[in-house]
Amino acid sequence: MVSFPTLEKMGIRVAIDTGGTFTDVVAIDDKTGRQWAVKTPSTPADPSIGLLEGMRKAVEQASSSQADISQLLHGSTTATNAVLEHKFEGLGLLVTKGFRHIIEIARQSVPDGYGNSYFWVKPPRLVPLHLVREVPGRIDFQGNEINSIDESAIEEAVDDLVSKGVKCIGVCLLHSYANDMHEKIVGDIIASKYPEIFVSLSSIVLPEYREYERAMTTLIDVMVKPYCKTYLAHAEKELKGHAKNAPFLIMQSNGGVVSAEAAGEKPVTMLLSGPAAGVLGATFMASLAGHRDVLTLDVGGTSTDVSLVEDLKPNLTTHSLIEHYPVKTPMLDMATVGTGGGSLAWIDDYGSLKVGPKSAGADPGPICYSRGGKLPTVTDAALVLGRLPKALVGGELQLDIEGAHEAFAKLGKEFDISAEEAAAGVFEIAAANQVNGIRQVSVLKGRDPGRYALVAFGGAGGLFAAEVADFLDITAVISPPNPGNLSAFGLHVSDIKRDYIRTIVRRQQIADNKEISKVWLELEKQGRMEIAAEGVSEQEIEAHYSADMRYVGEGHEVPVIIPESLSGEEAVIYMWDEFHKVHEKTFGFEYKDQQDVELVNLRVQAVGRANRPEVLKLDKTDNKPLPETNRQVYWRGKGWDDCPIYSRSKVPAGVRVNGPAIFEEYGSTVVVPENWSISSDSYGNLKLERLR
Repeated sequence: MVSFPTLEKMGIRVAIDTGGTFTDVVAIDDKTGRQWAVKTPSTPADPSIGLLEGMRKAVEQASSSQADISQLLHGSTTATNAVLEHKFEGLGLLVTKGFRHIIEIARQSVPDGYGNSYFWVKPPRLVPLHLVREVPGRIDFQGNEINSIDESAIEEAVDDLVSKGVKCIGVCLLHSYANDMHEKIVGDIIASKYPEIFVSLSSIVLPEYREYERAMTTLIDVMVKPYCKTYLAHAEKELKGHAKNAPFLIMQSNGGVVSAEAAGEKPVTMLLSGPAAGVLGATFMASLAGHRDVLTLDVGGTSTDVSLVEDLKPNLTTHSLIEHYPVKTPMLDMATVGTGGGSLAWIDDYGSLKVGPKSAGADPGPICYSRGGKLPTVTDAALVLGRLPKALVGGELQLDIEGAHEAFAKLGKEFDISAEEAAAGVFEIAAANQVNGIRQVSVLKGRDPGRYALVAFGGAGGLFAAEVADFLDITAVISPPNPGNLSAFGLHVSDIKRDYIRTIVRRQQIADNKEISKVWLELEKQGRMEIAAEGVSEQEIEAHYSADMRYVGEGHEVPVIIPESLSGEEAVIYMWDEFHKVHEKTFGFEYKDQQDVELVNLRVQAVGRANRPEVLKLDKTDNKPLPETNRQVYWRGKGWDDCPIYSRSKVPAGVRVNGPAIFEEYGSTVVVPENWSISSDSYGNLKLERLR
């Protein structure tokens, strides 16, 4: 059962976000609101080691005991890593007779257009054709049975797959979104004969039309099940062995939490677990800073995740790519670029300088970590430029500036420039990569990034914030408290969420509005019942309606969000009219009164509201903070300059400092160029504003 601390169970809530380089932890005292943030190196070979060490350090810093932990929350990249590492072995697929080539044919699309078809090589298949089996039986698009299913043929197909080493089976039968009867029979047969085999049914994973996307999402789900179920079960056992009976909740890609057991049963919902928590934390702190429309910039050790938030509501999408593979499941709309603190600087075959997507990761890490890294990284560049101190993570990680400088001197020789110029070039390329990510979620969707504030976080977010903002003509930047741990903090402000969908293709001219409103009501009823079963009181449960719609003849849909104040047929009438506005905002044109509108899917997101932590305010003062020290910092186009270094923890609310300046803290650094000023608000947010 998912539960949140009540007054009777108040203690220490611990949130743990496992990244590619560091495991970040934020502990909050439910009674006083005090927070503690710690970091510990990630342990990719066994992530539970990093989890336990992070939990121990957080509780120790809070001067408490593990017995006082009232709740454990966790964001993980286990599911995503399984896909990125191509762990496809032992995967099989069952499909309707005549549809064996679903994933081979795919969408017949070629990246960059058909002019690239001669050079393009198909990505590795999730399931090779010889491990795809057809089974007799047929359901039509309205859910009617045309041909009954042949159970003996199913057993024969499954026996054959298992004999060939298949350990995970995806089941995607035609039109199972309309009637799941046949898939249930297949699932029962596999479970009874081979209980050790992992199985995912498309009617459970994605009850939505379009067979290719449904098949791919189902295969991704079953592919990561062995890793996620095993990892989560082991992590839960280890953590609860220390934290007793504290609930262990897992972040989903849609920005909500579920129990570890539920996450393991449908792990495809965890693909963007950690980054989703970061968006929630950024949105929460942006609201306290007085901004409702923001762009989020989460710069970690391996990659950068960006998203767009409007009116304090993160954008959702159901269309995403994990590497080359389409995944359709509700998730926060984010773009990921392979540029982080650990991204490698390298020269391609044409002699051009590149940054990422290859990364030094947590092991061996950047050269300056002195753990065996041999290639220069973005973190090494920041150190060479004087933008980082001599040690990170509160002095735990001493940095080797000589090693980093030597690597960039070698790189600079390739272009006949100095080590500092090479480092500055790497830094600028990394920032440009992040800018391209932001343009994907803003410019390409009809939004002007200059109209939004930028919330920068992650261990390296503050290093790049002002530079990225200058690229995009953004005039306001927010650096939340403990920005290096904001994704872990975001776990504390997450709700319990469930998503429901039903494909119901209807044209506006002949649609029955009562039928549509009835389907929404049925989905809402199911959502409220399942959220209530998790221990959430009825008054804390909300239901949010949306619809996927298009003009007749279009091959894609746009989501239309229904205001919470509308229900019944009023919601349906609003949906038909609002679609034209959403289409115009997204694509720049609309065909109202010219083309009929078509409804494709109805969606309901059921939400169980959680208790939000109280963010303690800082004391205001007129006293200007004094620099802790000064350090030579290299600025592109200007060279070396003496720069004041401030301790963020000693910056009171209401005080403004003009750049250039650098603000240091445990786990993060904020760089303020000379054309920016910086101040702290009463909640501890650092607010950067462009001076010119």
